[in-house]
Amino acid sequence: MYIKNSKIIVIKIGSSLLIDKSKKIRKKWLLEFSKDIKELLNQNKKVIIVSSGAIAIGCKKLNLNKKNLKLDKSQAIASIGQIELMNLFNKNFSKKNINISQILLTLEDTEQRRRSLNAKRTFENLFELGFVPIVNENDSTATTEIKYGDNDRLASRVAQISGADCLILLSDVNGLYTKNPKFDKNVKLIKEIKNIDKEIERISTKSTSEHGTGGMKTKIDAAKICQLSGCYMAIANGLLSRPIIQIIKKNNCTWFVPKISKLDARKKWIVGSVSPKGELIIDDGAKEALKKGKSLLAAGIKNVYGKFNKGDHVKILDKNKEECARGLSSFSSNEINKIKGHHSSSIKELLGYIAKSEVVHKDDMVEI
Repeated sequence: MYIKNSKIIVIKIGSSLLIDKSKKIRKKWLLEFSKDIKELLNQNKKVIIVSSGAIAIGCKKLNLNKKNLKLDKSQAIASIGQIELMNLFNKNFSKKNINISQILLTLEDTEQRRRSLNAKRTFENLFELGFVPIVNENDSTATTEIKYGDNDRLASRVAQISGADCLILLSDVNGLYTKNPKFDKNVKLIKEIKNIDKEIERISTKSTSEHGTGGMKTKIDAAKICQLSGCYMAIANGLLSRPIIQIIKKNNCTWFVPKISKLDARKKWIVGSVSPKGELIIDDGAKEALKKGKSLLAAGIKNVYGKFNKGDHVKILDKNKEECARGLSSFSSNEINKIKGHHSSSIKELLGYIAKSEVVHKDDMVEI
C-alpha cells in the first residue's frame, strides 16, 4: 500500500545483493531488479537508487580482500569500482530502456543547507529529463571524519532531501525480528513499527555481511531520520527475484511509519533552522499571495537586508516590517537585489543565466 501511494521512491541496494558469497556479480538478479524499476516508472513514479558496491567490485576486479584495506587504498579502489558499478547498471538497465545518471555525495553535501538544496534541484531536474539517479557515497574523496560509513543513513538523507514518500532498504533479511533469526528459530517478523523504543533498539543487531558495512543498527538509525521526515521506510529481503514486486504482493517486510507528514517535517525543519541570514521586504500583493499558499516571486520584493547565499534561511517581512513568513531562498542576496521588482520572465536577462522563477518556493516556506 505504501509503495502504491508513493510518488517518489528511494531504493537502497546493499553490496551483498550485487556480489554473492563466492564473489561473483549477481547479473541475473540485477536484470530482474531492472524489471521492477521499469514497472515503477510505468506507473509514473520517480525512483532514486542508492547503491553500495564500488569498493567491493573494485576489490573483485583487483583480486583484493576488502577487510585488509586502509582508507587511502580503499579510496583508490572505489574510483576503479565505481566505473565498473555504473557500467553494470547501464548494461542491465538499458535493456529495459531505463536512462540512468550518477550522483556521488558526501556527508557535507547533505548536512549543509546550500549543498543539500543543490542536490534537491539536481534530483528534480533529472526526474524532468526522465532519468533514474543512482547515488553512492563519494568514497574516493570522503575521509573518515566526513563519511557516512554505510549507505543506509545516506539513503535516508537522500530520501529526506528529495522529499521521498518511501525508502526501501533491500538487505539480506526480511526485516526486523523479535530476536536474531541467525541464533533463534522461535522469532517473529515485526511487520510495522510506529515508535522506535528501547526494546527495538535492543533487538537490532550489529552484525554485518561479508561485503557490506551496515548492520541492523544502521537501518534503525535510518528509520529515525525517515520517521522525522514524513517518509515511510521498509527493511526488506532483496535476495529474492523481483524484490519490489514481492514487497507489493506479499508485504513480508518491516515498515517504519512516519511520526509526522512530509509537509509538517519540512516546516518544522525550516522554523527550527538557525537564525535567519537576511530579510526580504515584500509588497501587499505578495503578502496576499503568500496567504493563499503561493510562492514568493521577484516582482513582489521591495528591499533586501543582509548578505546571504542560495539556500539560506531568510525572514519575509511586510512593508510595516512585520514578519509574515520564513523560508529558504533560491537566490543569493546579490541576485535578489538585481531581480527585485521585476517579472520572473526577466530573470534570465537580468542575471545572464537561467534560474528558478520563485525566490522562495512555497514548499520551502512557512507562514508565521
